[in-house]
Amino acid sequence: MHLNSLSLISFKNFEESLLKFSSNINCFVGNNGSGKTNLLDAIYYLCFCKSYFNSVDTHNIQHSKPFFVVEGVFDRNESSEKVFCAVKRGKKKVFKRNAKEYEKLADHIGVFPLVIISPSDRDLIVEGSDTRRKFVDGVISQSDKIYLQNLLKYKQVIAQRNALLKFFAANRTFDPLSLDIYNDQMIDLASKIYTTRVAFMKQFTPVFQTYYKAISGSSEVVDLVYKSQLHESSLSSLLKESLTKDKILQYTSCGIHKDDLLFNIGAHSIKKQGSQGQQKTYLIALKLAQFDFIKNVVGYKPLLLLDDIFDKLDHTRVESVVRLVSEHHFGQIFITDTQRERTEEIVRKIDETYRIFDVENGAVL
Repeated sequence: MHLNSLSLISFKNFEESLLKFSSNINCFVGNNGSGKTNLLDAIYYLCFCKSYFNSVDTHNIQHSKPFFVVEGVFDRNESSEKVFCAVKRGKKKVFKRNAKEYEKLADHIGVFPLVIISPSDRDLIVEGSDTRRKFVDGVISQSDKIYLQNLLKYKQVIAQRNALLKFFAANRTFDPLSLDIYNDQMIDLASKIYTTRVAFMKQFTPVFQTYYKAISGSSEVVDLVYKSQLHESSLSSLLKESLTKDKILQYTSCGIHKDDLLFNIGAHSIKKQGSQGQQKTYLIALKLAQFDFIKNVVGYKPLLLLDDIFDKLDHTRVESVVRLVSEHHFGQIFITDTQRERTEEIVRKIDETYRIFDVENGAVL
């Protein structure tokens, strides 16, 4: 699978652009603020129906313009597929594949799998458990539609249960039978989600550890630990134990929406003990393991977007990443960099065809 072309109208700082890509390596080179990362984000839009960097669609419309359009042509399974996204102020987002609009945007997730490595990935280390759960859910959802459906249903049930708890508090009443309706749905969905997460971590962790060692060249022991209340107790028991607490808090305090992923180096948290280089290597290994997992499940290579990663790594680690790429582990790659000479030096070491696009003030030269 690869992206043949990308067309933009009034997207972020791009007024109008059309790019045609190499099926192997594509590099966007320019100064900070030129729009390189915006091009990666446009590609991300085509695969996930949303921005990687800004959750409000209308914030991605060029200043003073009424709408934006992002359009791409993919080659997938030996056929050409067109993806179209348009966002207009005050209107519902339009998202089409081969001229047919989706009833549910979730149906598009995983059709064109993609992995992005970005400086903002550091949020996975420094932010709360919600960020790390989203990462795990995002990886699994690209290749498991049933998991995604169960996850969306679970979130809906939690919202309904929380609303009921607030209703009880506001009206000084309590109806255990009404609550049990949501409890039963939670228990069923949580069991399925938890089982999938456990199986995923068992498969994912060794691949991550292999990539970390390959990039760092060291014998440091790294680990991913899946933390869940369901390791110790059934959700049925947890809901009974937390009922009084939930009534006071007016929200659901237990369940798989409280799961976390612990990032360890040695026996310690990488957030507290890891150097900047170790943290960067950890995150890149995490994303490359994501690439491998999706590739093995769907049967073809996702797109790989590398945003400014050569700016953030020392020479040894850059060489390690280049070596991995040159060994043909990956498919179509999109790279951003501020230094054209460095970019050319890197891609020449890789035995693949490539294109370099110079980006300046929202224009591709």
